[in-house]
Amino acid sequence: MGTLTIVLTDGPYISQYAEMACKIAKAALKAKEHRVNVFLYLDAVHIPKAGQNPVFFANAGELFADLARQGAKVEACPRCATARGYSPEGGKSEDYVEGIKITSLYRLAEMLEESDRVVTLAR
Repeated sequence: MGTLTIVLTDGPYISQYAEMACKIAKAALKAKEHRVNVFLYLDAVHIPKAGQNPVFFANAGELFADLARQGAKVEACPRCATARGYSPEGGKSEDYVEGIKITSLYRLAEMLEESDRVVTLAR
């Protein structure tokens, strides 16, 4: 079994990257051919914010909470999260949906090293 890592840099509702990442990750998990890592960097740390209520879009936070429930490791950069007001306490933020961790930029390097496939969605 391989490992797929998806790196996101755009916030939700700016582009379709969050939804595309979810579709790719869910397909990989469903096929049971890959473990899935998702790393949220820069404005992508806004994706798992709890309580979003978009009218014309899927709720990005809930999409990523669902990915975590299905077994994907979804982690966010702590410097990016802190700079945008998501204070990490014990690797979590009270502003985030369940299952999303705020870890370390070093985790991104580890994820990339263990991956045989990497998808980066960025502008």
